[in-house]
Amino acid sequence: MAQVEYKVKDRIAYIILNRPEKLNAMTHEMLQGLWDAFTKLRDDDDVWLSIVTGKGKAFSVGHDLMEMRKGGKMADTKGSTDELYLFMATQISKPIIAAVNGICLAQGAGIALGADIRVASDTVQFGWPQTKRGISSISGPVILGQRVPIGKALEILLTGNFINAAEALDIGLVNYVVPPTELMPKTLEIAMKILTNAPLAVRGMKEATLRGMDKSLQERLEIATEIYDGLQDTADAKEGLTAFLEKREPIFRGL
Repeated sequence: MAQVEYKVKDRIAYIILNRPEKLNAMTHEMLQGLWDAFTKLRDDDDVWLSIVTGKGKAFSVGHDLMEMRKGGKMADTKGSTDELYLFMATQISKPIIAAVNGICLAQGAGIALGADIRVASDTVQFGWPQTKRGISSISGPVILGQRVPIGKALEILLTGNFINAAEALDIGLVNYVVPPTELMPKTLEIAMKILTNAPLAVRGMKEATLRGMDKSLQERLEIATEIYDGLQDTADAKEGLTAFLEKREPIFRGL
């Protein structure tokens, strides 16, 4: 049984962590599966959006500590987990929504934070407990401080304490908190709103936003203008204007 499932339906790629009996603790095999899944997401023209979630009671509790004890740093032929974070941030222009269904720790939280939008079950717990194990973290210091106020990020990282769904919502770590039975319906609701829009324009919005982070205003304007100019002559841009003038819903094709 694959530790990462990849399914496509209605232009949505579902990337599902599939080791529920171990709370989706990450192994070398799971990391390889994530690399394969996110590479397919990037390269499949029929996919316009992805939803990432975990099977069972947890999104992921992070690195399997037993495997870590035996094998040291998690790496394989495709790269380490930190390289996967970089791949998600720089190589995938399609939207990624994380449906965080339960406990979400360490590397698992890093994957969730690599998504563009996060919907959480009200049973969720986020945390980077590495300081309680005598080790440090990559995703916590590198990504968490870019998503929430630095003081809250440092409190979470230095104490190693978990935060619940309400706290995660309060500091902007997640976009929505819903009961477990509403997690996927809410996630799909957001996904369908995105899918009604022109996919190239959606990707352009994401690219301009992410490439512009930590840049000067001048650099951000240059990046956004470059992307804006590149979309003007697309078939979807012409369809959007034509549909507006004809007072009908546009039919976008990603062209």
